[in-house]
Amino acid sequence: MADRIFITGSTGFVGANLTRLLLDRGHPIRALARPSSDLANLRELIDQGQDIEIVRGDLTDLDLADKMQGYRYCFHVAAHYSLWQSDRPQLHASNVLGTRNILAAAQKAGIERTVYTSSVAAIGVPSDGSLGTEQYQSPPERLIGDYKKSKYWAEQEAIKAAQAGQNIVIVNPSTPIGPHDIKPTPTGDIILRFLRRKMPAYVETGLNLIDVRDVAQGHLLALEKGQAGQRYILGHQNTSLKQLLELLSGITGLPAPKTTVPLWLPLGVAWMEEKVLAKVGYQPTVPIDGVRMSAQQMYYDPSKAVQELGLAQSPIRYAVADAVEWFQQNGYA
Repeated sequence: MADRIFITGSTGFVGANLTRLLLDRGHPIRALARPSSDLANLRELIDQGQDIEIVRGDLTDLDLADKMQGYRYCFHVAAHYSLWQSDRPQLHASNVLGTRNILAAAQKAGIERTVYTSSVAAIGVPSDGSLGTEQYQSPPERLIGDYKKSKYWAEQEAIKAAQAGQNIVIVNPSTPIGPHDIKPTPTGDIILRFLRRKMPAYVETGLNLIDVRDVAQGHLLALEKGQAGQRYILGHQNTSLKQLLELLSGITGLPAPKTTVPLWLPLGVAWMEEKVLAKVGYQPTVPIDGVRMSAQQMYYDPSKAVQELGLAQSPIRYAVADAVEWFQQNGYA
């Protein structure tokens, strides 16, 4: 019988794709989901009678070890993602304290190996313009925003547990793109704004893109081949935002915006919305930290994961096309 696997974050973007891959490989799944979590990303799997059990709970629950009993491996994918500065306490509670708690629970439950989903956000961007690698680490005070800082400190929890002898492999996805982006992610939001013709201009920035299904496979490869205590960047193609928009234009036939805007303009809008108007009940739409991040070219080198794990490097065009199709079929655009 295939190994039984406990997973957190299966209702989210990366987690839903990983859950599908694990079920396709025959692994029985127990998925932790908060009582308030939307199960839409799993509904099809549940309705099909696939071997997935949903257990309700939170990353900070004291009985997580009991929920993990009888399972061989754990994928800790769940994290709170927010670029709003007001969400700092929740980011720390979910990402840092939640990671500490679930790793301790996995150790107590006798989980043989845990794959922890960090992010390139925890690594940061080299100041000299070189590509980020697993060997580079930005000082935490240089990481932009509370989300990146929370992922850094959460990864430190995984590193400390691994140094204490727990069998943990760390993966650092870059910017996944593809189907089941239910919230959506900031990159998914770019695609949606493009499809809705609400992107008349853009800022000069860059991302490392990867098919979310390759990220899912990278998790499984990390479980099977990764070295305990090591981290692996799950990434692929360094792409400017301009190139992404041109790719979207080629796929959809819609025109790509040709006008760039200076960073100070969206930064001013974001500051006014988040710091001033939000205090009088206005719902801000542009986070300050999101704009600050766009000032950096967030480019990374995934060759360690490619060489040591065999990480796939599927063409980004297909991932973008599948993301567009998924959004359209699910009523987003």
